[in-house]
Amino acid sequence: MQRKLDKDWDLTIGPDTVRIFIEKAKAISAAVNEDYEDGQDHEVEFDGNGRDNHHHDGLAEEEVENLTEEELRELINDLNVDEAAELVALAWIGRGDYEAAEWTDAVTAAKERGNKRTAKYLMGMPMLGDWLEEGLEAIGA
Repeated sequence: MQRKLDKDWDLTIGPDTVRIFIEKAKAISAAVNEDYEDGQDHEVEFDGNGRDNHHHDGLAEEEVENLTEEELRELINDLNVDEAAELVALAWIGRGDYEAAEWTDAVTAAKERGNKRTAKYLMGMPMLGDWLEEGLEAIGA
C-alpha cells in the first residue's frame, strides 16, 4: 500500500481546477476513435442507388469535440507561469517521469521549458487526463 507523502508544498493551481482539466482531457480522449489505424484505407459501402445518405451527421460531433479541445486549450493558456508549470509537473509525475518527492525538481524543470507552448505540449499527451489524475493522487491532493 502506498503511503501518502506529507504535503510540504502548496499548489498554486487548485486541485479542483486540475480536476476540470482532467474531465476535459478525458472527454477529448474518449472522442478519439480507437479502432482507426492511421494510414489505412477503410471500406465504403454504397446502398446501390448511388446516393450519399450520410447527411453529414458527424459534423456536429466534430464541432463539439473541437469546442472541448478549444476550451481546454484556452484554460491552459489562461494559467499563469506557476500554475502552468505545476500542471506540467503533475502530468510528469503521473506519467512516471518524476516521483512525488521530486515535486520541486519537476516544477523547476517545467518552468525552464517555458510557458509559450504549454497547451500544445500538454494536449499532445495521449493520456493527459489519466496522468494528471495520477499526479494529483501521487502528491496527495
